[in-house]
Amino acid sequence: MSRLSTSERIALPAIFLLTALSGLANYGTWSAVPRFALATIALAGLAWIVSFATGELGERFGPAVTGMMQSSLGNLPELFVVIFALQKGELVVAQTAIVGSVLANALLVLGLVIVVGARRAPDGVMRFSKKLPRDTATLLQVTVFIIVLLGLSLGSHDPASHHVRAISIVGAACLLVVYLAWVGPYLKADSRPRSAVETPEEQYAGIEEHGDAEAARAGEPRLSLALTLTLLIIGGTASAFVSDWFINGLEPAIKVLSLSQAFAGLVIVAIAGNAVENTAGLVLAYRRRSDLAISVVKNSVAQIAAFLYPLLVLVSLALSTTLTFALAPVYIGALVLTALALAQVTGDGEAAEFEGWALVALYVILATVTLYE
Repeated sequence: MSRLSTSERIALPAIFLLTALSGLANYGTWSAVPRFALATIALAGLAWIVSFATGELGERFGPAVTGMMQSSLGNLPELFVVIFALQKGELVVAQTAIVGSVLANALLVLGLVIVVGARRAPDGVMRFSKKLPRDTATLLQVTVFIIVLLGLSLGSHDPASHHVRAISIVGAACLLVVYLAWVGPYLKADSRPRSAVETPEEQYAGIEEHGDAEAARAGEPRLSLALTLTLLIIGGTASAFVSDWFINGLEPAIKVLSLSQAFAGLVIVAIAGNAVENTAGLVLAYRRRSDLAISVVKNSVAQIAAFLYPLLVLVSLALSTTLTFALAPVYIGALVLTALALAQVTGDGEAAEFEGWALVALYVILATVTLYE
């Protein structure tokens, strides 16, 4: 722990304390809003702990592997939230949590990362590898294809609309095959050490920004392997409990605050569950590690859309509420337009600050719509 910064030494015990308070609030007689607020903050904090530990574990890998690890473990709270929501019959919350996570990462988080990255770039343009943005766009479009087809079928009341569950199962299986066919070669192509991936400019920027002590730490873990794994296990396990407390407090809290379930799922749950991408992406963009910043965010978008969503569709068959790819028209439209916006903004491997603000604006508009759903 001696190599942790002062803020990290304070944050770790503070988050565990908040987690304990959240448990006391859940099993005690606390009122709805404080109980829900504590669970939300604790969930975001645990996501940060998982992100931090994953970053330590991935110090010896390149941006693809590290980004994938952070996204995979960072999505644990989200996975638990959706499972508990489905088990308790909260289908709208489960659907909007998944869709909201895709939209929050693809619009809000990516937009802010681009804004920060472009401002830190010498010429005002954030540059990154084209491959991951293009791959993410393809995976998202395959998911959107299934969702749009089901939406059209249900809207026209054709014979296929009576078999949404069967179509969703087949679609989920196909998506998982496509995702696994992509992720293997993607990770194999990124077996270089992280220091080898950094450009001389990035290395210089790290020394210039953080000083010799910080630069000397770059490229090597600051925690022992045992401590890193302990943090991952504790963070992941605690996320499961807090996710249950989060869902317990959600319904009474949104009633008190007069919020819609759609807004709660698409905005509150999505942002709290994506604290990893929110934090890691912005910090990496500020440090001019553009490829790694984009990798963390884009991996999360691809993973939620093409892996987590179809996996939850199949898992839900054993739960009290079944999840399908049938969504409300407004969310279908939002996903289609988001896929187009992503391809437009990041497909060429560079983005200016105004393009980041454009993505943020799209998310704010969508969140406003859900407020009145």
